[in-house]
Amino acid sequence: MDGTSIGWLALPLAILGGAIRVSTPFIFVSIGELITEKSGRINLGLEGTLMLGAMAGYAISYLSGSPWLGVLSAGLAGMAFGLLHGLLCSVKRVNDTAIGISLIVLGTGLAFFLGKPLIEPKAPPLPSIGLGFWSTVPQVRAALDVNALFFVGIALAFAVYLFLNRTGWGLMLRTVGDSEDAARALGFPVLRVRIIATMAGGFLAGIGGSFLSLSYPGSWSEGLSSGQGIMAVALVIFARWRSVNALGASLLFGGAGALGPALQGIGVTGYYYLFNAAPYILTLAIMVASTSRAAPFADAPGELKLHR
Repeated sequence: MDGTSIGWLALPLAILGGAIRVSTPFIFVSIGELITEKSGRINLGLEGTLMLGAMAGYAISYLSGSPWLGVLSAGLAGMAFGLLHGLLCSVKRVNDTAIGISLIVLGTGLAFFLGKPLIEPKAPPLPSIGLGFWSTVPQVRAALDVNALFFVGIALAFAVYLFLNRTGWGLMLRTVGDSEDAARALGFPVLRVRIIATMAGGFLAGIGGSFLSLSYPGSWSEGLSSGQGIMAVALVIFARWRSVNALGASLLFGGAGALGPALQGIGVTGYYYLFNAAPYILTLAIMVASTSRAAPFADAPGELKLHR
C-alpha cells in the first residue's frame, strides 16, 4: 500500500482524527453548561464566553510564551463572564435567556475589539501527543496526533459525574436545580450555588475557547467559534444532562464536523458546503426530536426554565 496515498481507507482515520479535534471544545463547553443547568439556570451567552476565552488564551500565550498559562487565563476570563451572568440573573424579574443573548454580543464585541492586535502574531500552541508513533503512514500519524486537552476533557467528564452523584456538594447542586423550595428548606444558599455553578460553567467554556485559538485551528480570528457555544446547549439536552453522555455527544458532533474536511482530503469536493453544515443539521434534528416527544425534558432539572 502506498504510504502517501491510501485513498478511501484514510476516510475513517480522517473522521476519527477530526472528531477528536473538533469535539474537544464541545466537551468543555457542554460540560460547563451542564453544571450551570444542573443549578436550574441556563446560560445562552456561551458563544461570547468562548470567543473571549479564545482571545484571552491567545493573548496570554503570545505575551508569556506559555500556552498553559493562556489556557488558565482563558478559563479565568470565562469565569469572570460567568460571574457577571450569575449576578445579573440573580436580580428579580431578570430573564436568563435575555441576559445570555446580551452577553453573546458583549463577549464577542470585547473579543473582536481587544483581539485586533493578535491577528498577525503567532502564539505558542498547545502540545499534542502523537499516538500514531507506531505507524509510518503520514495520514495515520496526523489523525492520531491528539491534543493534551482532549484527555483532560475525558477525565473531566468522569470527574463531574462523580462530583454530581457521589459528593455532598453535588447533591446540593442537584437539589438547588430540581427544587428551589426544597433547597431553601434544607438551608442551601440557592443564589450562591447558582452563581458558583455559572462561574464554573464559564471557566470551562473559556478553556474550550482557548483550544480553538491555541490548537485547532490554532490562530486568533473573528470567525473562530462558528456557533459552537450555542450548539453546546443543544448538546446538553441531547446528553440528557449527564456528563459522560455529553462526552459521547461531543464526539458525535465532532465527527459530524469532521465529515466535510475528511471527504475533501480524499478528493471528494462536490457538496463540500453541505457536508460542512452537518453539525448544524444535527443540532436542528436533535432539537426537533427533543421537543416532539410527550415528555421532552423529563431528565431536565426541575427549576430549569425550558422545563417549566
